[in-house]
Formats: sequence, structure tokens, C-alpha cells
Amino acid sequence: MAQLFRPSSNTIAKVSIAFVVLLAASTLAVAYIMDRGPWITDVRVAPEQPVYFSHKHHVKDDGIDCRYCHTGVETSHFAGLPPTETCMTCHSQIWSNASVTQPIRDSWTSGKSIAWTRVHDLPDFVYFNHSIHINKGIGCSTCHGQVQDMPWVYKVNTLYMNWCVNCHRNPAQFIRPKSEVFNMDYKYPSDQAQLGAQLVKEYHVQSLTDCTTCHR
Repeated sequence: MAQLFRPSSNTIAKVSIAFVVLLAASTLAVAYIMDRGPWITDVRVAPEQPVYFSHKHHVKDDGIDCRYCHTGVETSHFAGLPPTETCMTCHSQIWSNASVTQPIRDSWTSGKSIAWTRVHDLPDFVYFNHSIHINKGIGCSTCHGQVQDMPWVYKVNTLYMNWCVNCHRNPAQFIRPKSEVFNMDYKYPSDQAQLGAQLVKEYHVQSLTDCTTCHR
């Protein structure tokens, strides 16, 4: 009986299988990279805001504390966005006729809140409480990055579950003294492992990784 396939068919079959495997692996790799890229996560992409507000100017240049605008950060799950009244506390006196602050004056006159675009906007199925993190020694810059250097605020972390769980599994590597929580220039010391372990014990920090911690 004559052969149905030539000897070269074996080589073709092996090459075809290898090609399919490489194609599948490449597809998964590209999908993973895209999922972690800025076009999906918006990391380092500053969204357009209704008012040009520079954190660099207000925080670094003027020395305004985070809590002046984000009043709920120590007591609420939501840090809070500043009402127009907070802005007008200063801008009724300074830059009171500047075009860049006109939307603030319009909001004050009309009584309609400024529609800020949230930069860190978690999905509805994720529960996050700012106050518990602040009161356990997690600093603003740990999650939000060096906001004091940002003319336009953007995300520096994906806020994906694996990023959050990395901290929850080992909080000692990120915890700092409560007195330094709002210090945007804080640098972790060389003995962070020792200090972190001490603060975890002192602040009664738990390593919570159960699903119901965030998904309620």
C-alpha cells in the first residue's frame, strides 16, 4: 500500500503545532500587557477636569494639607471632594478675577457643584474605606503617589486586586507612623521591616485577605 503522507509531513506537523502554541502564548502575553497598559488602567493618564487645579501648586508650593480639601479622609470611606465654598475661601481674595478660576465663581453664583472627574474610581463591587487605612498608618502617597509633584493628578497604580492584596498580605512593608501619614515627602527607612512589624503590632493591623473584606 502506497504511503498517504510524504516523510516531510512529520516536519510540517511539528512546525504547525509549534506555531499554534507560540501564537496562543503570544496572544495571551499581548492580552496581559494590554490589560496592564495605560489604555486600560489609565495609569499616568491625567483626565480632563472642569477647572485647572494643580496639586503641585497647592500642595508643594503653598503647603496646603490634604485634609483641607479632602475633609472625610480620616473619618469616612470616601476622602471627599472640596465644595465650592472651600475653593472660594481663598479665591474670593486671590486670583478672584482670573479666567482660570471663572468656573469656581460660576459654581458659587449658581449654587451648582463643580463636576470633578474622579481619578481613582473603583468599581461598584469594591468596598474601600479611606479612614481605616489612614488610621492604620498607610500614607496618602503609598496609593496616590507623589501628588505634590503633579500639575494634573493621575493614577500611579492600577488599583487592581493583586496590587491591593500585595499590601494586605504584608502590610509591614508599607505602614508608617501615623504622624507621617500626610507627609507626602516621607521616605521609608532602611529598617522598615523592623519598624513595620512594630507598627503592625502597635496599630493592631490585621492581614485581611478574605474576599468579603473588599467585596461586600
